[in-house]
Amino acid sequence: MSETQAISDSDFYTKIGLRKNSDGSFTRIRPIVDETPACPDPPLSVPILTKDVPINPQNNTWARLYLPRSQLQSSTKLPLILFFHGGGFTVASAASSFFQTFCSEITLHLHALMVSVDYRLAPEHRLPAAYEDGMEALLWLKSGDEWITDHADLSNCYIMGNSAGGNLALHAGLQASRRVEEVAPVRIRGLILHQPFFGGVERTASEIRLAENEIIPLYSTDIGWGMALPIGADRDHEFSNLRKGLFLEVDKVVSEGWRILVSGNEGDPLIDRQRELAKLLREKGVRVVEDFREEGYHGIEFYDHSFTLSLCPILKSFILGV
Repeated sequence: MSETQAISDSDFYTKIGLRKNSDGSFTRIRPIVDETPACPDPPLSVPILTKDVPINPQNNTWARLYLPRSQLQSSTKLPLILFFHGGGFTVASAASSFFQTFCSEITLHLHALMVSVDYRLAPEHRLPAAYEDGMEALLWLKSGDEWITDHADLSNCYIMGNSAGGNLALHAGLQASRRVEEVAPVRIRGLILHQPFFGGVERTASEIRLAENEIIPLYSTDIGWGMALPIGADRDHEFSNLRKGLFLEVDKVVSEGWRILVSGNEGDPLIDRQRELAKLLREKGVRVVEDFREEGYHGIEFYDHSFTLSLCPILKSFILGV
């Protein structure tokens, strides 16, 4: 590694709130985004209730639940969305303020119960730790939480994620498709993969074109994968590269009749891999819904509220069929 690259790595670690120690380990020195506490009993003017619940205290995993206030006066059960946040598998949490805003908007406009999972992060916990946490969170849904028992329709569940969370949602979904009896009575109807995060050693045209992208420049995704993948693995590992290994074994997804929504934006360096994912899934017989847009960039929903509002009708149509 060159001196220039070493400096770049160091700057990147600082940017995401990490310090690399002399023994190769990392110390988290600060969160890089503001965090918002849950509020199970907000003022009456606030339409969404939130609360945090533990999943696995030993691994310090937990979930933030989002419930429409109007549901307190209703006996109708809501669709359940299990959500995984983004952050390159290395940063952010279910308490991050922009995920709080995003999940609140989705909950409000879709009138759904949303469960946002706080999973273990790399480099302290490299993949497949996050995948294991994702599957554990899915099984936790049937543990008897009061909000879920009283308000969620477990037979109408969707797994959703953005960026790295989209990668996680796909992995969790593929695992669940092979463990349907174990997951029951939770029944998954589909996956929602928003700007999913994948990579590979060979560059795509969009990665080359947008190598200096301000949101996720190519060097940052390279370093991020280096921290997230198993030690010694490169970006052609099956956790990253869609075409490697047995990753996309989707026979059970097809037989269960799931639909998969894949979305992306042309200003995102990852757009070619997202389009490739949709193409591979369709070639394997999966019912794929695409939402690819000429405008926008990676993480646009956190900077442009109007984009989130434009996303809601797509999600509503996908989940509710309206």
